[in-house]
Amino acid sequence: MTSLAPASGARRATRPSVARRAWRKASPYGYIAPFFTLFGAFGLFPLIYTAFVSLYRVELQNPDEMEWRGLDNYIALFGDEFFWTALRNTFTIGVLSTVPQLVMALGLAHLLNYRMRGRTFFRTVMLLPYATSVAAATLVFAQLFGHDFGLINQLLGVVGLGPVDWQTNTVASQIAVSTIVIWRWTGYNALIYLAGMQSIPHELYEAAEMDGASRWRQFFHVTLPGLQPTILFTVVVSTIGATQLFGEPLLFEGSVSGGISHQYQTLGLYLYEQGWGFMHLGRAAAIAWVMFLLIAVLVGVNALIARRRIRKEAVR
Repeated sequence: MTSLAPASGARRATRPSVARRAWRKASPYGYIAPFFTLFGAFGLFPLIYTAFVSLYRVELQNPDEMEWRGLDNYIALFGDEFFWTALRNTFTIGVLSTVPQLVMALGLAHLLNYRMRGRTFFRTVMLLPYATSVAAATLVFAQLFGHDFGLINQLLGVVGLGPVDWQTNTVASQIAVSTIVIWRWTGYNALIYLAGMQSIPHELYEAAEMDGASRWRQFFHVTLPGLQPTILFTVVVSTIGATQLFGEPLLFEGSVSGGISHQYQTLGLYLYEQGWGFMHLGRAAAIAWVMFLLIAVLVGVNALIARRRIRKEAVR
């Protein structure tokens, strides 16, 4: 009788420890379960269902009536000249907005990185365009680029240039839409670059200054190499944003077709026109998946460039 008592007590002692170890293993999954539940419901499921719908003929008037089409939606999509126009416009507007935007953001971040009066104020001002509503900003810029009474054409008249039709001309309308994007996102990217610059060791600048390097040489030989990961990140994020561009071209003239001759219709507007203008939900789902694949390719290119950069640094 006396020999069994310690054994039963040992069992009682081990049971809480086993339960505690099991809880420690399961608790992290419980903490992240809400995120994955929401992601599955509002992210993964719509993505899979969109791929499913893209293989059927579905009309907005009767969404329950689905007719199997296989890859016909994609074949019809690639045979539509307006799709290629929207793809070309998306690329052009993306370049016109991304390149000046990131160059200006880099220059502003370089200025804010030095000690200057009121730099906290200027850093706050940088975020004001980003915090402004897309609708409000686009409507203001639409008035500025007006043909008859727009401020931009009036300024052009002051310097002796004729008025520009910013809504009808292909190049002019794309520049106008790109200007809105540049105004909204330059300050945001400037703060990202500023955070990257402040993570660069100050000793590198001191060593370059001791070697007689000017501020421009320090920028090109110290700042830019240290910002390579940040620059790659902003390039990819800005390119993804340009691929999904929707609000600015839609509200610029209030036309889903992106102008009279589709001169600034992006892939986002083309998707909206097919799905909610022409009621072709299957075609719109196919466009959404094409956009998703384009973004996946861009992310893959970014990963490839980053991997090559890491290998080069490892060799050095």
